[in-house]
Amino acid sequence: MLSDYLPILVLFLVATFIAVFVIVASGVLGPQRPSKRKLMPYESGMEPIGSAQRRFPIKFNLVAMIFILFDIEVIFFFPYALVYKRLGVFGLIEIGVFMLILLIGFIYIWKKGALEWD
Repeated sequence: MLSDYLPILVLFLVATFIAVFVIVASGVLGPQRPSKRKLMPYESGMEPIGSAQRRFPIKFNLVAMIFILFDIEVIFFFPYALVYKRLGVFGLIEIGVFMLILLIGFIYIWKKGALEWD
């Protein structure tokens, strides 16, 4: 049973090794000539004015989380779209309940004003 997962483990280890090797090799073999200009944040070729670090409103984070939530729903709809004929009525009811839960969540964030940008 565990031998079925051996190719996945080997693939994971090889991918990890390659990623670590490339990062270490670029750090060791790359040019090491730091200067004040290279350490400055890039501002379209212009001298930066003020601090490069500023706080963003929490609305950006909220919108990003809502986007990720509703983007992940597509991941669950795609397999259903591939096998909806084999699932029959049970699959239809199951995806309907899933859509209802998403709709309730969407209405909740709408009523809470999370989609308002004032």
